[in-house]
Amino acid sequence: MSVDAPAAPVPADFWFDPLCPWAWMASRWMLEVEKERPVAVKWHVMSLAVLNEGRDLPEQYAKLMEEAWGPVRVCIAAAKEHGDEVLGGLYTALGTRFHNGGQLRDRATVESALEEVGLPLSLADAMESNDHDEALRASHAEGIGLVGEDVGTPVIAVPGPTGERVAFFGPVVTPTPRGDAAGRLWDGTLLVASTPGFYELKRTRTAGPSFE
Repeated sequence: MSVDAPAAPVPADFWFDPLCPWAWMASRWMLEVEKERPVAVKWHVMSLAVLNEGRDLPEQYAKLMEEAWGPVRVCIAAAKEHGDEVLGGLYTALGTRFHNGGQLRDRATVESALEEVGLPLSLADAMESNDHDEALRASHAEGIGLVGEDVGTPVIAVPGPTGERVAFFGPVVTPTPRGDAAGRLWDGTLLVASTPGFYELKRTRTAGPSFE
């Protein structure tokens, strides 16, 4: 009597910018989804700084976009030099400091994150370098090209029911759904995202991200 092998996990490509609090919330949700559904997340870098180039931005947000270059450059440098598989741990280390810990987005914080995941502190040099910007822009273009320029981070892409790639921005959700709630949100998100001609569901946010 033969026993069927378990199905391979569905790959879910997740594009993030470490500075975005809503992407952080969604990323923690995806880690919950991995526990509830046969899904394996693959992490990719996109950049709010690249997305907002040439746009007329409020002064405070423009300053934030200047700060946004450093962390994504470090992530891309880490992936290029040590493999894409280091991105998940590095993102968690950075996001925990930036969002849960409220730490500065400076070199000391980035070095602390690198040390936690066993990566060379010298990768922090990438914060002030454009050496990896071509790779950063390529990674960003791959993700944003799936959903269009009028959205942000995160972007998630999965194989569709007939082999096509289904991609969407979001979800924007707080607090992070846990356990079965995470799985049910995943099921519903895939259902609407894979519906031909479906583009948007939205309502006014009445709460900021809760990092508990």
